[in-house]
Amino acid sequence: MIRKIIRIDEEKCNGCGACASACHEGAIEMIDGKARLTKENYCDGLGDCLPACPMNAISFETREAPAYDEEAVLRAKRQNASRKRTPCACPGTQAKTLSAEPKPAFSRPGNAPSRLMQWPCQLKLVPPYAPYLSGADLLIAADCTAYAYAAFHEDFMKGKITLIGCPKLDAGNYAEKLTQIFTYNNVRSVKVARMEVPCCGGLEYAVKTAISASGKEIPCQVVTLSTDGKILA
Repeated sequence: MIRKIIRIDEEKCNGCGACASACHEGAIEMIDGKARLTKENYCDGLGDCLPACPMNAISFETREAPAYDEEAVLRAKRQNASRKRTPCACPGTQAKTLSAEPKPAFSRPGNAPSRLMQWPCQLKLVPPYAPYLSGADLLIAADCTAYAYAAFHEDFMKGKITLIGCPKLDAGNYAEKLTQIFTYNNVRSVKVARMEVPCCGGLEYAVKTAISASGKEIPCQVVTLSTDGKILA
């Protein structure tokens, strides 16, 4: 059939693997240091990989290609749900579950322990099918909240999988990534921690939009913090 599909310019590709990580369908693989569209029937033609490419090596084209096979994509996702590394195998994006027990503070006596339960925690880097997302209570927090609120680890992060981001500074659409997370994982609840500043409303909006798009009824609580660290709502 004739349809829209991505095209990768291998001359421009620098082999960073960002597009393979951004492709939710698994259509792109890294081969001999270059990104390649290896499964045309996995490519939905929506282009989530385009903004991820730092070299502008990806574009759309309309040509003869196999139809998008959603069932095959879903089967592959289930098979790869326990995959530990992203396609570029970058240590900073290696998905891993941390101990639920509080980690000791090493800087000086009296410090509160870390309550971070997984890595990575940056929303853009979290694989949508990371095993720690299944059955999770999520905390989705604006970057600044942990700096404004002194007891953030103990009062907000304890017992939760923490995802952080800044809707003003981070490129991309949080709603799309979150929709993937909510759709393919049995998320039990979501707490959104945001600042009082208007731009933080983008994070709250993305979460609520994604829950609606997932078609699920996921309990969602929004907590707003003031710039001097007070809970406003």
